[in-house]
Amino acid sequence: MKNLIKSSLLSLLLLFSLTTKAQVLISLLFGEKLNTPKIEFGMVGGLNRTYLNNYNNSEGKNYFNLGFYFHINVKNNSFISTGVLVKSNVGATGMPVYALGDPNFDTIFKNGTLTKKISCFYVPILFHQRFNNRWYIEAGPQAGLRTKAYDIFETEFDGNDLAYKRDVKDEYTRLDFGVTGGVGYKTKRVLKSMAVGISYYYGFVNVSKTPDVTMQNSSLNFYLKLPIGLGAKPE
Repeated sequence: MKNLIKSSLLSLLLLFSLTTKAQVLISLLFGEKLNTPKIEFGMVGGLNRTYLNNYNNSEGKNYFNLGFYFHINVKNNSFISTGVLVKSNVGATGMPVYALGDPNFDTIFKNGTLTKKISCFYVPILFHQRFNNRWYIEAGPQAGLRTKAYDIFETEFDGNDLAYKRDVKDEYTRLDFGVTGGVGYKTKRVLKSMAVGISYYYGFVNVSKTPDVTMQNSSLNFYLKLPIGLGAKPE
């Protein structure tokens, strides 16, 4: 848990640096037209701790995610929060490898570790409620579209670290669907309307096409939201 917290803090600092540069570029191109009194637009990203529920004693895996968001005001401090996580990976690690039918390969990797990395676009549609315009909670459905998937074999052989990546996208469903919810805080002094938060996603879909195998995605997300072009709207 301590390593996870440290990783999340480092990822947020890195994201802040990257998205600040992106904010300057996009703001120069589009200015404050990206935000209105009823809509807040910005970038979101951070650390994603992902799991494959019910699968082969797998362990969580850390990935980074990045995307954009919209907060659409519907009434007072109530919003619809949506957007797209453009770069988002799910999966897990710590699983035993399986044989591929090549005697040399199977001998070298037989004591190795398997990591599953599944790349997706995720679109949440959340009800977002703020309190004193700072703290907020949000929850709702989230849909995913799988783009890539790899099984990564890793081992140590003769003092060297070896890795092999196998394309397995055809072994997974194209769509994922579940629910997500979380809590966050909009800062007041660090950067106007920037937000930090934590959320949890639980997938309902068995994403494996392999018979008699059940895999459901879940993830714990530590994120930062950075508005773009926001400046005219008072807090």
